[in-house]
Amino acid sequence: MDYFVGLDVSLRSVAVCVIDGDGRTVLERSVACEIEDISGCLSGLPVSDLRIGFEAEAMSQHLFFGLQSAGFDVVCMEARQVNAALSAMRNKTDKSDARGIANVLRSGWFNPVHMKSREAHAVRALLSSRKAVQRKCIDLANEIRGLFRIFGLRLPTRVDQASFDEQVRPIIEADPDLSHALLPLLDARAVLFSAYRELDRRVKRTASHDETCLRFMAIPGVGPITALTFKAAVDDPKRFTSSRTVAAHFGLTPRRYQSGEMDNPGRISKAGDADVRSALYAAANAMMMRSVARSDIKSWGLRLMRRKGRRRAVVAVARKLAVVMHRMWADNTEFRQRPLEGAV
Repeated sequence: MDYFVGLDVSLRSVAVCVIDGDGRTVLERSVACEIEDISGCLSGLPVSDLRIGFEAEAMSQHLFFGLQSAGFDVVCMEARQVNAALSAMRNKTDKSDARGIANVLRSGWFNPVHMKSREAHAVRALLSSRKAVQRKCIDLANEIRGLFRIFGLRLPTRVDQASFDEQVRPIIEADPDLSHALLPLLDARAVLFSAYRELDRRVKRTASHDETCLRFMAIPGVGPITALTFKAAVDDPKRFTSSRTVAAHFGLTPRRYQSGEMDNPGRISKAGDADVRSALYAAANAMMMRSVARSDIKSWGLRLMRRKGRRRAVVAVARKLAVVMHRMWADNTEFRQRPLEGAV
């Protein structure tokens, strides 16, 4: 008989529930969130066919590969589906959640989540670090702008981040009160901006040394940020059987609600990775608004813009870029500006 293990994972502890094929509870226990403790708890059971399941969250990567290396059959389930199933339960406790996860695993009503490689997570960590430091630089610059207004000082609407220190420091140093309060803030921003420039160089260097990213960047509007973000999020192109499903995976396809006589197509679902969706949208906007290179995708998007408006057209082009980039990666092909002569 098969046995199913549900893990309700928190930061320091894990609620473990083991059920058999008929749904009867075999074991319920709470252990530390460590591979050795979970393995020791399950190894003591007089059963051999164990399948372990848990919902996707921050500790998924560590638990998945750790338990898999310990010899267990492990599956990570989509959190949205697990949450929908657990919401029907009357009481929410770690114990009941673990039992519910085990029953979801037993029923098979879930989508398995792809566990990304360590290389993909390293790239995502680099991109996240760059974005976090960039946000802090912008926050500090906006704070200085706001404090300037109290003293009647107004900076230009657009100030380049690289020249912000040069324009602001003379103004601050000319006033003793401003110097006392704002010079440490400006110095902190200068240190952060230096760190941001270093992280930005590392991102560009990583993209320039990656063959797949170089092919992506041949597409007008696609830069190193979009190329690296898309590559790290997809990780393995073979996990998508069709390139059309990539756009839906990242929430770029319209959601739909149909019931009886009602059939209501809505806006895009915004499911999946928001950073990928933002990067693709930015690339599509750059292709249509700033790039001078011509391509069939851009021409199609401009025609769509005249009929549907700019925002819808940019989303449609972003959706098209996701499909094209995945197909280029899967087939190991280059981007073609115009179709080949004689091609249908």
